[in-house]
Amino acid sequence: MGHRLSKIYTKTGDDGTTGLGDGSRVDKDCPRVEAYGAVDEANSAIGVVLGFAAVPDAVRRCLTDVQHDLFELGGELCIPGHQAVQAAYITRLEQDLDGFNEDLPPLKEFILPGGGQAAAACHLARTIVRRAERRVSSLGKHEDLRGEALKYLNRLSDLLFVIARVLSRVETGQEVLWNRDRSDA
Repeated sequence: MGHRLSKIYTKTGDDGTTGLGDGSRVDKDCPRVEAYGAVDEANSAIGVVLGFAAVPDAVRRCLTDVQHDLFELGGELCIPGHQAVQAAYITRLEQDLDGFNEDLPPLKEFILPGGGQAAAACHLARTIVRRAERRVSSLGKHEDLRGEALKYLNRLSDLLFVIARVLSRVETGQEVLWNRDRSDA
């Protein structure tokens, strides 16, 4: 493969516009750019999770696959009409989610984001994925989008919730439960 970028700065965005993958130019705050920007941010947040040594190999493999998927989703959103995310990606997320959730105890209480550094980072990634989902949903009100993008992000946020629970148990042995009746309130 040749060089993708020979020069990092182009100065073409200095006027508040950016180029889409099809060569068209749009405002940097248009719904399409907001959508793929939020997906890119989610991908970066997952990279932060992967930076922690406490992440088990199975979680690491899963999240690395997710990063590749998110890169493809970003490309799909950046190029109007492009299709990259497949139903098989969503099926894989569901299988991973079921596998990680199998060994967790049923939830009887809400949990707070936390439970260790990797777990907290995973909760943050989950909330960023939820924002990406909202941005893609907003884009879908203005332009035709395939349903796979929203389905993928919806499953991914669920998967990240379960992975955060796994990481809490790896890091601290427990989750931080919400307690409405705490004595320090």
